[in-house]
Amino acid sequence: MPPLWKPENWPSRLAELEARSGDLKEAPLRRDVRSLGTLLGDVLREQAGEDLYAKVEELRQSAIRRREAQAGSAIDEAETLMQSTVFKISGFSVEQAYQLGRAFGFYFELINLAETNHRKRRRLSSQLTGDTHSQRGTLRGTLSAMRRAGISAGAAMEWLGRICVVPVFTAHPTEVARRSVMFKRRRIADLLEQLDKIPISDEGLEQLQQQLTAEITALWQTDEVRSRKPTVYDEIQMGLDFYESSLFATLTPLYQEIADALASEYGMEIEIADLPLMLRFGSWIGGDRDGNPFVTPQITRDAIQLARAHLLGEYRRQIQLVIDLLTASTQQAPVSEALRNRLTEYIGRLNLTEEAVFGAQFEFESYRRILACILARLEKTLSADKVAEENSSLAALPAYGSAREFLADLDLVRSSLVEHRGLRLAQTLLDPLLLIARTFGFHLHTLDIRQHAKLQRAALDEAAAWSSEAAADGRLPAPLSAPSADVIETFRAVAEIKAQGTPETIRCCVISGATSVRDVVNVVWLARLAGVRVEAEGEDPGLMPVPLFESIEDLQNAPAVCRELWSGPEYQRLLASWEGHQEVMLGYSDSNKDGGMLTSTWEIFRAHRALHEVARECGVHLRLFHGRGGTVGRGGGPTHRAIFAQPFGAFEGEIRITEQGEVLNWKYSDVVLAERNLELMIAACLDALARPNALDPEGHRTGILLPEWEAAFNELSADSFAFYRESIIDDPEVLQYFEAATPVGELENAKIGSRPARRKGALDFSNLRAIPWVFGWTQSRLLVPGWFGVGYAIQRYVRKPEGLGILRLMMREFPLFIDLIRNVETALAKADLGIARLYAALVQDEEMRQRVFSKIEQEFNRTMEAVLLITGQGELLETNQVLARSIRLRNPYVDPMSLIQVDLLRRKRSGEDTDEVNRAIAGTINGIAAGLRNTG
Repeated sequence: MPPLWKPENWPSRLAELEARSGDLKEAPLRRDVRSLGTLLGDVLREQAGEDLYAKVEELRQSAIRRREAQAGSAIDEAETLMQSTVFKISGFSVEQAYQLGRAFGFYFELINLAETNHRKRRRLSSQLTGDTHSQRGTLRGTLSAMRRAGISAGAAMEWLGRICVVPVFTAHPTEVARRSVMFKRRRIADLLEQLDKIPISDEGLEQLQQQLTAEITALWQTDEVRSRKPTVYDEIQMGLDFYESSLFATLTPLYQEIADALASEYGMEIEIADLPLMLRFGSWIGGDRDGNPFVTPQITRDAIQLARAHLLGEYRRQIQLVIDLLTASTQQAPVSEALRNRLTEYIGRLNLTEEAVFGAQFEFESYRRILACILARLEKTLSADKVAEENSSLAALPAYGSAREFLADLDLVRSSLVEHRGLRLAQTLLDPLLLIARTFGFHLHTLDIRQHAKLQRAALDEAAAWSSEAAADGRLPAPLSAPSADVIETFRAVAEIKAQGTPETIRCCVISGATSVRDVVNVVWLARLAGVRVEAEGEDPGLMPVPLFESIEDLQNAPAVCRELWSGPEYQRLLASWEGHQEVMLGYSDSNKDGGMLTSTWEIFRAHRALHEVARECGVHLRLFHGRGGTVGRGGGPTHRAIFAQPFGAFEGEIRITEQGEVLNWKYSDVVLAERNLELMIAACLDALARPNALDPEGHRTGILLPEWEAAFNELSADSFAFYRESIIDDPEVLQYFEAATPVGELENAKIGSRPARRKGALDFSNLRAIPWVFGWTQSRLLVPGWFGVGYAIQRYVRKPEGLGILRLMMREFPLFIDLIRNVETALAKADLGIARLYAALVQDEEMRQRVFSKIEQEFNRTMEAVLLITGQGELLETNQVLARSIRLRNPYVDPMSLIQVDLLRRKRSGEDTDEVNRAIAGTINGIAAGLRNTG
């Protein structure tokens, strides 16, 4: 039998890569999915037996037939197929259900990898065919639009110089897969990429196929469900893995792409060393203690040390590479006087001669000798005065006082090379190292401290109360409560970290649940009490309080709160030390839970616009931090579209965006994917700054908000908010239904994150986090947070004489409305009312079940009709066939897992609450999350 990936001929394989549209473009993906499915089938038969494989195929084929019947409006046939499958599943043992859930989950693993490989393949194809010149979301496409709009090269460089994109890695909700599973994914991904090489011998194809089969076997024999919750250390390590797997290696090709785009569109010849720095990184993992008691001050210290260790490892590798390759001899090419003086200075500090330090090593090779000194100083800086044994003769050299000193030394080496006919050497060997050093400094990423305003307020009040009372009575103060002591100890840890020589590591304290000026001022008080310098001074950027406005009411009040804050003379002195900069965070998840999708989207937009207006009034340079989740119900969706949808004229070029644990692997597991994702964000910022569409006399989607569109959005939001609050928040039956008809109570068993899945106490909206709220509805296939209330508002608005015309025009021209409707459309397309009805059957109170489900079903149908009416489509995702195909591909595997999960939940709630049942449920949770590509 020939290898599964053997082509009819190799030119046809090249034609697939060059194809721009049609079946030929998608043929490689279909081949990968089909071939991987075949290999998994072989593994299942070998590892679990023919009986399990037969059951998998039976369930899959049944799901396909049901979907086909549903698409053909054969509702009775679809329902019959559903009930037949449910009956079969009810006869399975718990072990069989567990194994079946695993099997379908592994199909998802492979489908996800095939789709990811196809994204990389199409990225390469666009580069080969030149599609990047006009493709939206690429640097070349954006620069091309700018040039056509009459924006000069100088203006383009000025815009680029204002851009600073900061992806902030967070652990919640964390990646469902274990770290060991992620490593196996990468090995399979590497093998798939090798299969795309042209040509490969039959023997080579067969060998790669055997390696894939071995990796799939290893994956099957690995526990996909954690036996324990990940620790915060696990999450820290998982976040750091992405630097080594992609981010370190991504920077040079990313900035080279920017330089090439400038050359292509503007004829500018610019080196990457001369490009402005447009990218930095941040993290919450190890610093976010809001609701996570396991994030202790020691964890924060350790998170920073682990980051520094990863960074030192990369610097060692890079510098050693340069030492190995930069063998220029002063007998062949001289070095600069400045470099020679620096080397002499270093040798002088050792109180030895150069020969005594180096002996015969690197004779006449001044570059290698100074790089050895640089490496020794770097090791001493990043590893607590420890120098590697091979550099022991240089151990007396001092640690670097700052990353700026390190960069100065590297610049010295580069300048010497350029001065002495070594430009190509500088570009090849020094520029990648310089780019990494400029981006990551001595800290890799900034680590935000995050805590809830209520806890900080209580800690400050408690400290003030007992100290004043004790002083008045002449008594010793009583110990602080544990939560208050933790708050104060956290700030002490910050002071300690900053004093250790990397003050830039912690720059911000994010205040969850901020509602007032006092919440911001409390952070300043607590920081100063613990010895933290709040003002910026020298290398220390200080500690900036960053209010996070989360509820609808808080978003509406945010501009007034910030005006009061920024107008205060004391705070203005702090602003002056920060060079007038202030960061404010907008919360997507909680505002959605509080007011629904439509109102959350609109109020975030309005707060964004108003905050920039207030900032201009107060002379503040505002940077917004967007707390977007991975799923649509938590602010997710295409990043370029979301950035471009920012208010016109309310963007300064700097933006921070959370990258949730569940999407990190999707975006950063590979150099090609990471480069594309980061380029997309930079291009979107450039597009939002320059707005070339607005300079075109016939420009469309300019971002300009017309008065009638604002009036329409106001009316839509008001109607949606009232309906959402009445139907969801104010109806106590909804939460009862939610707890019974979704696996939200089983989230803890999935062990997907270190943070407790829910707050203590009875379930109500005040203590229900946004993550389990979205998670429960996603698992039960309703995805309510992604669309509820939108259909009601649109239906009311289109009754107006010009209502439909206005909304259709907004759908063509206004980026925010486009982004909203497309995100709603995606949520609707992933939902399935037929399967959701099975989850509803878990609710014991039949009358309550019918009332809640009917309400949800009515709004679902109303929203789907509204989306189709506004978009003019005949079906959902008609104009996004890539996503439509992906969902169609996944449904035959998601559906059986949902049915298995419902059956297991029914068993558990009937009294079969065993470890085996809980493990099987956890397996379905992981599998459905992988299938829908959403945790919560």
